[in-house]
Amino acid sequence: MSFFTSADFTLGQKLLEIVYIIIGLLTIYTGVKNARDEENPSRVGTGIFWCVLGVVLAFGRWIPAVVDGILILIMCVPAILGKVKIGKTNAPSEETVEKTYNKVGMKIFIPALAIGGGAMSFALFLPDLGALVGIGAGILVAIILLMLFNKENKPMVFLNDSERLISTVGPLSMLPMLLASLGAVFTAAGVGDVVAGIVGKFIPEGNVNVGIAVFAIGMALFTMVMGNAFAAITVMTVGIGAPFVLAYGADPTLIGMLALTCGYCGTLCTPMAANFNVVPVALLDMKDRFGVIKNQIVPAIILLVFQIVYMIIFK
Repeated sequence: MSFFTSADFTLGQKLLEIVYIIIGLLTIYTGVKNARDEENPSRVGTGIFWCVLGVVLAFGRWIPAVVDGILILIMCVPAILGKVKIGKTNAPSEETVEKTYNKVGMKIFIPALAIGGGAMSFALFLPDLGALVGIGAGILVAIILLMLFNKENKPMVFLNDSERLISTVGPLSMLPMLLASLGAVFTAAGVGDVVAGIVGKFIPEGNVNVGIAVFAIGMALFTMVMGNAFAAITVMTVGIGAPFVLAYGADPTLIGMLALTCGYCGTLCTPMAANFNVVPVALLDMKDRFGVIKNQIVPAIILLVFQIVYMIIFK
């Protein structure tokens, strides 16, 4: 029985798998296009990286785990050697951009809002399908709207613009996924238990307030190391949250939700969160590589302090 007809998987899982297949095919297209691009200074390495990544994303479920691991190792080689480059881009000229803006106007923001609206709608009203499926649905709505707003927007426009964005971000696009996987590895390796043993020497037994503060600050710091709050919260919850906060009667919903946002405060302060703090530098061609982070440190500290106080008061 195939995955798409199996009763073991929910409709949401099946739809999400379709989204991953589409992303994988887009990534393979990026690899093929760059491999055939004579203006790309590293056609072979770029093609290998994106094509292998696309195969793993689209068909990884049906590929043996050992083969998936080998493919990922192969994919990392050109990235490590700096052989993943940007080839010829078909970016619209400033005249074209201005002409299109004059034609579409402020309606250009409607498709962007449709993506966020799709995610929120599915999360609130179709939770069985999930917010990620909602993002996919929102993107589909956005594409339809853009085609209605401007008849010149053909399917190839979206395909080539997707390739241009993927190529611009480059191998950094893999960092969030790798860091999330690293969090699972750390948890399975018992890092949380080690953290619990160390922290237990400093937190007074039964002092929930101190536990909350250490949990929140630990989330921010570990997220700065991991680059991903979702990766950090598993380790920090096992090591600090569960034994020193939740075990003494604190509301798990409140603590879990705010602990995750405390991790996001760490996200604002680390280059490891590449999709937030490194990719914008590349896209905007900023001279200061840490310019984004420098402007986020103070707000991050203010948010972290506020959330610690909130958890202590309403725990």
